[in-house]
Amino acid sequence: MRAVVQRVSESSVTVEGRVVGAIGPGLLVLLGVALGDTEQDADYLADKIVQLRIFEDDAGKLNLSLLESGGALLVVSQFTLLGDCRKGRRPSFAGAAPPATAEALYERFAARVRAKGVSVATGQFRAMMKVGLVNDGPVTLILESR
Repeated sequence: MRAVVQRVSESSVTVEGRVVGAIGPGLLVLLGVALGDTEQDADYLADKIVQLRIFEDDAGKLNLSLLESGGALLVVSQFTLLGDCRKGRRPSFAGAAPPATAEALYERFAARVRAKGVSVATGQFRAMMKVGLVNDGPVTLILESR
């Protein structure tokens, strides 16, 4: 499982002109589910992301987690994160999980974050989405469950 995590002051996702998910300060997570990923991968990334100390404390140091900052999380499924561009000019998505598996693990990730008390908004699985964000910092990290 691969995640691109961006600290944002706001973020939203729109499908067919309708906002389906939006947050204020917090994290935007673009989440790609790989072939062979399991519930343990989803749980690991959810736990890791909500505890990353990437929010500033009163002294301006990155010492606070999402849980401590009170921010929200917007998670958007993005199978293209698993694109392999090493050969040729067209990415191969053979490493991405099948849609049914990917959706179940995407939902598990969101549920795990919610269970920790974080407000979670989501995109729409398998939809063409427009994602808007104001990257705060900027702070952007790439995490993998393996």
